[in-house]
Amino acid sequence: MLKKLLAALTVAAVCFGPATVLLSVAVLANPAIAACAPGSLIVGPIPDSLTATTKNGETVTLNRQQLTHAATIITVGGQTDDVGRPGAVIALMAALTESHLRMLANTGTYPESANFPNDGDASDHDSLGLFQMRPQAGWGTVAELMDPNYQARAFYGGPAGPNYPSPRGLLDIPGWQQLDPGKAAQAVEVSAYPDRYQNYQPVAEAILTALTRPAPSTGGGGGEVVVPETTRVVFPLPEGSWVRTSPFGWRTDPITFETAFHSGSDFAAADGTPIYAVADGIVTHAGYTGSWGGLIIVEHTVGSERIASYYAHMWEHGIHVTEGMTITAGQHIGDVGSSGKSTGPHLHLEIRPGGTEQPAIDSDQWLTDHDAEGITGGNTSRATCTLSGGGR
Repeated sequence: MLKKLLAALTVAAVCFGPATVLLSVAVLANPAIAACAPGSLIVGPIPDSLTATTKNGETVTLNRQQLTHAATIITVGGQTDDVGRPGAVIALMAALTESHLRMLANTGTYPESANFPNDGDASDHDSLGLFQMRPQAGWGTVAELMDPNYQARAFYGGPAGPNYPSPRGLLDIPGWQQLDPGKAAQAVEVSAYPDRYQNYQPVAEAILTALTRPAPSTGGGGGEVVVPETTRVVFPLPEGSWVRTSPFGWRTDPITFETAFHSGSDFAAADGTPIYAVADGIVTHAGYTGSWGGLIIVEHTVGSERIASYYAHMWEHGIHVTEGMTITAGQHIGDVGSSGKSTGPHLHLEIRPGGTEQPAIDSDQWLTDHDAEGITGGNTSRATCTLSGGGR
């Protein structure tokens, strides 16, 4: 056991270098939460600016918007298998070199690119966005490439990437971990100037050090987890797969038949239907919890406000995330179940402004107010499996 503990601490030291390593018993016991696995890159507060020096001695100052894009790249890396800190450094080097961490439109080739949020216009052939990816090379559509989250996923690649197996992302490059970081970036970007990426390695490392910290211990303490502003808000179930059953507010409890306040919104769906995270965030709870059954809690920052989202009644085998993981909006975090205080398969969703343990509001209305993507249900009639109200 001691040998295993020392081995785990060694892995953590490789990932975090001189940084303080916080490892819970759960992390040591479960290889899926190892220090270099998804969740090892957690973004903290984003500063208003950061100044660093390139390898050739040039001083670079990045503003909050550029650092927010860096946070997105790091966040996506943190929830992608086998990326770790080395992969995040390479991605930051590439984005610094290609766009100076700016989401660039290209109105000369794609006038419609100006309709998406951007940090300016560029004119490098048909290249777009943080990594200057080209639609004509198969990286994605204009709409996809004007999404920084999509671009980061495309850069990392791998079997879960949006372009697998081609164009190749970082994870598709054989032996990328053994390559010089600049050459690894070049292997993805295939630039006409292969030697320029290495110049930004010190800046990339400075960004990663400034924006991240080790995953918080689940043993308590450690202060409040801080997450960057979400890039989008997503409905938590696939379009057409769900039916509204029991809304937020007073109702007759389907189990006790007494009048009680229902703090969530219930959406009936078939057992095993995927549950998606409503926004970018950090998982603060994932496990079986009394009448909640299988429960996931995620902390977010939405419109500069701290928000906690609760997803209840999953079977234990239907929980696909662990505490401390950094996740993105729309990520598959669990499956619909009927555990705990439940009368049939459904998702009990709660939204709590202010964070965990704060009072819940009408989550259905919150999703509508935030124009959640995919907010289209199935048949509007009540689901037969939850005629009595759908559980908790």
